[in-house]
Amino acid sequence: METTEVVKKSGEGHTSFLRAARAGHLDKIVEHLKNNVDINTSNANGLNGLHLASKDGHLHVVTELLNRGANVDSATKKGNTALHIASLAGQHEVVKCLVENGASVNVQSQNGFTPLYMAAQENHDEVVRYLLDHGANQSLATEDGFTPLAVAMQQGHDKVVAVLLENDTRGKVRLPALHIAAKKDDTKATKLLLENEHNPDVTSKSGFTPLHIASHYGNEAVANILLDKRADVNFSAKHNITPLHVAAKWGKANMVTLLLTRGANIDNKTRDGLTALHCAARSGHEAVIEQLLEHGAPISSKTKVSIRHGRVMRLLLSNSWNTERLSAPRRRTASHPSTWQPREIMLTQPAFFSSTKHRLTMSPSTI
Repeated sequence: METTEVVKKSGEGHTSFLRAARAGHLDKIVEHLKNNVDINTSNANGLNGLHLASKDGHLHVVTELLNRGANVDSATKKGNTALHIASLAGQHEVVKCLVENGASVNVQSQNGFTPLYMAAQENHDEVVRYLLDHGANQSLATEDGFTPLAVAMQQGHDKVVAVLLENDTRGKVRLPALHIAAKKDDTKATKLLLENEHNPDVTSKSGFTPLHIASHYGNEAVANILLDKRADVNFSAKHNITPLHVAAKWGKANMVTLLLTRGANIDNKTRDGLTALHCAARSGHEAVIEQLLEHGAPISSKTKVSIRHGRVMRLLLSNSWNTERLSAPRRRTASHPSTWQPREIMLTQPAFFSSTKHRLTMSPSTI
């Protein structure tokens, strides 16, 4: 009889302890602990005091429990830790406290959910940013194959999408979200961001817009979306480089056609007087040259440009190019087409050409 009463009282003590944790009653929690209640005791679902206090944002309780030895990574029956629960609830200060006390940032629950996934799912952008800054891996997917970015996209959480995209550069260079979406040709992300008042002409540190990036990679679908949202087709970046210059230099015939049909000025020149035709000629892109000539590119435009491609030379000569300007290679300036690759592109594409003979480098002045 006495043993039964002890067990009953012990069970009541554990229940009362968990209720106090959920309610944030620190004095009652301390009293229960003095009476030897197990600090990691849990209910039928595996929820313990730390889990319950974390969910409701009782930072003072979470701090006390951790200081008294609560297991920071103890999991419920579904595999959720206190960090999962705090992230799901958007309890930013509790998340910080747990991480500072050694909580595993990339722990996955039974279904493969990470704390980052849970924060992304519930649109807690500040928690998402904090977790990313502290080592969260956004490539980890659930059993169903969903990543934090995928679930944020599905839920229409544009702020979280932006944070995730801006951090998806492997620590090299952080770019505005629209630039990353343009690089990936991610039409869904692009539409979501633009629908939530992201500027289609936002510039990177190098002064390039998302349309410049889409032009570089030949990503026509994203370019169309940007232009439909009134992105400036003739936006002049550093050294007066336009998206058409970029598309011509990289031989993206599809983009050249698109930009011209959407109002790109074929006569625009870089700071050193290079037209899109010069850029295509210097890089040996015959298809682009033919396109530009068909659209009335100025073949007598004078600037010093070295052309080493025999077939390109013959093509230009047959169209009355000013042969006096086909000079030997000169000292490259900052806006020479071999040097004005944006830093954000340089870091994601190691070389301009597959052949080391024609590999060109970037001038530090363009950074």
